[in-house]
Amino acid sequence: MMQFTESFQPSLHQQVSPIFSSLMLNKNDNQIQRARPWPGFPTSKNLGTIGDANCMEQLLVHCANAIESNDPTLAQQILWVLNNIAPPDGDSNQRLTCGFLRALIVRAAKIGTCKLLTANLNHSMETHKFSIIELAGFVDLTPWHRFGFTAANGAILEAVEGYSIVHIVDFSLTHCMQIPTLIDAISTRLEGPPLVKLTVAGATEDLPPMLDLSYEELGAKLVNFARSRNVMMEFRVIPSSSSDGFSNVIEQLRVQNLIRPENGEALVINCHMMLHYISEETTVRSPRFPLDQSSNSSVSSFRSMFLKAIRNLDPTIVVLVDEDADFTSNNLVCRLRSAFNYLWIPYDTVDTFLPKGSKQRQWYEADICWKIENVIAHEGVQRLERLEPKSQWVQRMRNANFRSSGFSEDSVSEVKSMLDEHAAGWGLKRDEEDVVLTWKGHNVVFATAWVPL
Repeated sequence: MMQFTESFQPSLHQQVSPIFSSLMLNKNDNQIQRARPWPGFPTSKNLGTIGDANCMEQLLVHCANAIESNDPTLAQQILWVLNNIAPPDGDSNQRLTCGFLRALIVRAAKIGTCKLLTANLNHSMETHKFSIIELAGFVDLTPWHRFGFTAANGAILEAVEGYSIVHIVDFSLTHCMQIPTLIDAISTRLEGPPLVKLTVAGATEDLPPMLDLSYEELGAKLVNFARSRNVMMEFRVIPSSSSDGFSNVIEQLRVQNLIRPENGEALVINCHMMLHYISEETTVRSPRFPLDQSSNSSVSSFRSMFLKAIRNLDPTIVVLVDEDADFTSNNLVCRLRSAFNYLWIPYDTVDTFLPKGSKQRQWYEADICWKIENVIAHEGVQRLERLEPKSQWVQRMRNANFRSSGFSEDSVSEVKSMLDEHAAGWGLKRDEEDVVLTWKGHNVVFATAWVPL
């Protein structure tokens, strides 16, 4: 459906400009416009009509190229067309395109003479700060996060069997929403529940979904919940940043690991859609980052440093869950195409579980728009969304001296049962020892489990 490969030739004015003289439309006349061919465009069947996702992608690509080449006239023309054919309350393809339109407007506002053309185009969208009850309900709407929770919890429960102390280090985008279900399951252990230590990486960046209470307040609620299940829990939050590979967390874990009982305490590293915020491209010299002292360890990417530092802690299990896409290219058009061909999925799925105009739908799509804007409008340290595909993370884990431990049939059955609660388009596939969530056959989220070699 969304595999677009064909692109126009660079002579944009000859191919694109004829459109604009014949598109003097009323904004509400979208249905009429979508049915008409585009004057001046090649007659390739792949281009479709103006409402076709392929054409929308091509317009976004042309607009990005115009902005990058500092051509405000062409950029303004394309932005005008996009503004007419991609309303924020349209179908899923229109809403997706509108999200990219917003991002390109933000990018254009930063660049040379293109700054002037965005004055009359206001497409701001604010992200919502969730209460803990709202966030719990929000996460339950879709398997986007629940898939990773279910797969990870199954692997963790099996790995910590027999341990009297379980230390969970939670690098999670969803503010510990995975933990109550894990506590519920661990409370019924035949030999009795262990002492649970929960360490949370309190990221200093504002990443959606955002919570409206502090981690200290969240920790108190989790401790009380665990107590209601007869599980003793200790909670600790360590302020840290993905920009330096969560070095504060790593350092404190390293110190604590020196006094860790050899066989009495399991160390669980749970990474849920957070590691892709660690820089993947910067090489650094950081003597304070607790790595081994090999000759080349002082110069590396933060992602490699983080994984090697985790390996040095000799964890019982590491679970890595993330979105299966690639947003790492330094080329804007490559990133735009990759993001467009992945982020159609949440817009497509939202129509199956949230009514048009609902508050939850606005919150859901505002978070997607935040992601799109970060991928498209920003560069350098401001560009935080740097997804890597599963294959790249698998290679990184192997390079850090981990081996895959996979998921048992019981864990996979739990995931399948969870997916049965959601729309028919969701699916599960096995990829070697890993599991992958799919939507209409397209990879969405992967889950992997690892142990030290």
